[in-house]
Amino acid sequence: MLSDRSAATVRATLPAVGAAIGDIADLFYEKLFAARPELLRDLFNRGNQASGDQRRALAGSIAAFATALVEQPGTRPDVMLDRIAHKHASLGVTPESYEVVHTHLFAAIADVLGDAVTPEVAAAWDEVYWLMAGSLIAVEERLYAQQGVLAGDVWHAWEVAARVEETEDVATFLLRPAEDTPAPDFRPGQYVSVQVELPDGARQIRQYSLSCAPGSRLRSITVKRVRGEGAPDGEVSGHLHEHTRAGDLLRLSVPYGDLVLDHLDAPLLLASAGIGCTPMLSMLEHLVQEGHQGPVTVVHGDRSPADHALRTDHVRLTEKLPDAEAHFWYETPDAEAHFWYETPDAGQPANRTGLVDLDGITVRPGTHAYLCGPLPFMRAVRAQLLDAGVRPADVHYEVFGPDLWLASS
Repeated sequence: MLSDRSAATVRATLPAVGAAIGDIADLFYEKLFAARPELLRDLFNRGNQASGDQRRALAGSIAAFATALVEQPGTRPDVMLDRIAHKHASLGVTPESYEVVHTHLFAAIADVLGDAVTPEVAAAWDEVYWLMAGSLIAVEERLYAQQGVLAGDVWHAWEVAARVEETEDVATFLLRPAEDTPAPDFRPGQYVSVQVELPDGARQIRQYSLSCAPGSRLRSITVKRVRGEGAPDGEVSGHLHEHTRAGDLLRLSVPYGDLVLDHLDAPLLLASAGIGCTPMLSMLEHLVQEGHQGPVTVVHGDRSPADHALRTDHVRLTEKLPDAEAHFWYETPDAEAHFWYETPDAGQPANRTGLVDLDGITVRPGTHAYLCGPLPFMRAVRAQLLDAGVRPADVHYEVFGPDLWLASS
């Protein structure tokens, strides 16, 4: 909780800081990478830095946290903090990192706002920063402890046991620990960070959902090759697709992620688009293994049936649940495919043309919905779920890349 004096100062200066937060974030990263270039090379996603996504995410999270402190005293935006902390833990962020960030962030604030940053203003925003940093450090320490690792010590070697080509641009990598240690536990929906060394020597890191259920020593990640379409191609996904084969070693973090299957006593709706199907497949397989009896609605949107990675598993696992139904939407349908039909036989998915539209889909009272996919898809599905009576707190989501939900919604 902010002190009364700082709360008044933050409330008064929030419009000015909020208006300049984008410029502050830009200058912060410029200063940070000038002082610590290895952070851009080996920790931060260079693609997200180039596109500005990471900068907008930082700006949005700081503004959202400060707004919550002054508008809802005594509360914290825990959902946002948990999501950031899980990502930090998967990268091996340590408490010392927050001192480095503080140094360059407040230098950027002083440069952008100039004389407006009086000692009183600086002290108030310093309090905001350390409240947010302290909250994240506490959550990250708990996450490390839950996995039985020291802060930052999250990396292990895994061997690629097999590689499966799912579509033209999607491959599944089956992995087993290269060390003689147990595979870390995870919950359905969680992800691991994967670190690869690129030709220029950079050790870039990306997060990939585990596309299998817990319980086996063999794990799988399903990776879509990111093609830039006017922007640079994905560095890590491209490297994995071009260079990684059975027998190779990868560096993986222990599993993290706050989009985890829960509320099994409620009706479930698992909605995905594109490669966002991967955590949903983990959830579905877990439900099948556990003999889940409750209602489950599976929703997925894709460009075409040929682009729908893991489609066979999507259908197979849904059919194994006693009270489940699947609905697939394709922007470009394949009318010749043997599984193409608008009105399905019993147990088969309904395939429709266009974007995902829940109109006509039964959304049961008390539904808990899990979403993963591009932000426009998740915003549209969330709005439809709220219109159908689902509580906002019962809509759970995962974002690939920086979380721009708060920054741009």
